[in-house]
Amino acid sequence: MNWFDSKYAESYSGDKVIVVNFGSQYTHLIARRVRDLNVFSLIVDYEDFSRDIVDKINPCAIILSGGPSSVFDENAPSVGKWLFELDTPILGICYGHQLIAHLLGGVVREGFGEYGPVDIRIVNENDLFKNWGLRGTVWMSHRDYVVEAPGIEILAVSENNYIASFRVRDRKIYGVQFHPEVKHTWKGDLIISNFLFNIANCRKTWFIENIVSDIIDYIRKQINPGEKVLVATSGGVDSTVTAVLIHKAIGDNIIPVFVNHGLLRKNEVDEVLNNLLGIGLKPLYIDASERFLSKLENTVECEERRKIIGEEFGRIFKEIIDENPSIKWIAQGTIYPDFIESGGLKHSSRIKSHHNVAGFPQELGLKVIEPIKWFYKDEVRRIGKILGLPNSLINRQPFPGPGLGVRIIGKFTREKLEILREATEIVENILKKHGLLNNIWQAFPVIGDDKWIGIKGDKRFEGYIITIRIVESEDAMTADYSRIPYSILDEITREITSRLPVTVVTYAVTPKPPSTIEPC
Repeated sequence: MNWFDSKYAESYSGDKVIVVNFGSQYTHLIARRVRDLNVFSLIVDYEDFSRDIVDKINPCAIILSGGPSSVFDENAPSVGKWLFELDTPILGICYGHQLIAHLLGGVVREGFGEYGPVDIRIVNENDLFKNWGLRGTVWMSHRDYVVEAPGIEILAVSENNYIASFRVRDRKIYGVQFHPEVKHTWKGDLIISNFLFNIANCRKTWFIENIVSDIIDYIRKQINPGEKVLVATSGGVDSTVTAVLIHKAIGDNIIPVFVNHGLLRKNEVDEVLNNLLGIGLKPLYIDASERFLSKLENTVECEERRKIIGEEFGRIFKEIIDENPSIKWIAQGTIYPDFIESGGLKHSSRIKSHHNVAGFPQELGLKVIEPIKWFYKDEVRRIGKILGLPNSLINRQPFPGPGLGVRIIGKFTREKLEILREATEIVENILKKHGLLNNIWQAFPVIGDDKWIGIKGDKRFEGYIITIRIVESEDAMTADYSRIPYSILDEITREITSRLPVTVVTYAVTPKPPSTIEPC
């Protein structure tokens, strides 16, 4: 389901914001921040952005995203100058900020750029920075910079004397060189809020509580009477919410399937089956662990593993479909971060493939429905709460579809898989004991090929290196490592090294970006 397609936007009666995508990995965050402020947002790739779309959507505001390009590049992404003929308020972010100046006939130059946290100061009072303060730290990620442009007033400058923000005099056109949509920017939400409500006069009309019935209605309209839907369920919040939405829409025409690929955590099979039965779903359980593990043995690249896992799921589902010809649809619990990191937006770089997005063979001949594809993890949890799911399900930590298979770096072996399974249980049990497990976004160990010489039983011992990853996040698109007490890290380390063939435990402290949360 595409909640951002123009047909839905045209029919939606509330206020709308168009976010023009120039390829930034943060484009989705802009749309997300707008929705957090209860205004509907629609992402449109710059090549598809036209006067006709603006006329049909009738947005209260337009936001131009950042992107990896330079306005000097051959075939640089752009929009027509007709944009400035509109009365619609416009905010340009990073590349969008430079593009506005460039289209106005201004001067944009290539420089050393600014990356990461940068201090800026306000030089002219204005509505965009109302109640923001005179100084603050923002998140920059740019090389080119605006020097000047006709009719602009400089609103803020950076510590390096670059123009950090400007507005076009007598017009509701603004630019910011930094990223207000990123949590690292001081009061970034306030800047976006000021633009939407103080400048563009948008109204708050978008509420998750009102969307659930729309999703169910959408599913019901897509699926013809008598058609059955196969739903891949893993027990996680995404696939469970997907299954419940489908079930509410079409009743017993749903066929939930839980496949054990051998890459789950300890005792996870029983936990998942009990949870699904507890909410009224009767999954078809298939233990295919040997099928998966035999194909994964000795693989090195994570992308290859993802492909193998996706293809094997496809074969299993084909076997089910061959026995149930009334199955015409397959439902997936793909959420927006999965879609983005797989390059789902036309001009966004693919970071990693996702087994939901691209894994199933074309010969299945099924239509795909992804009812939560345009929502973020916390929004999916809110939908689950509205659907009446228990907190134990709603607050379950994210776990990758390929399971422990993408937490093994280097050669995949069953020995490393079992060590990782045990280490995962240790990490989760210790965090649970100290009341931390439900207060963090994700916590898990990772194992690689490297080994470290140690001493066990007064003898030389060569053991594996385990890396612990514990992160805080709101939406999985940005994250930072959790500052848990050293005493707990010490307890985890001692437990792992005493019970497992491991000699060194490390702690990952790199935020996202530049890294991703999962290792591969």
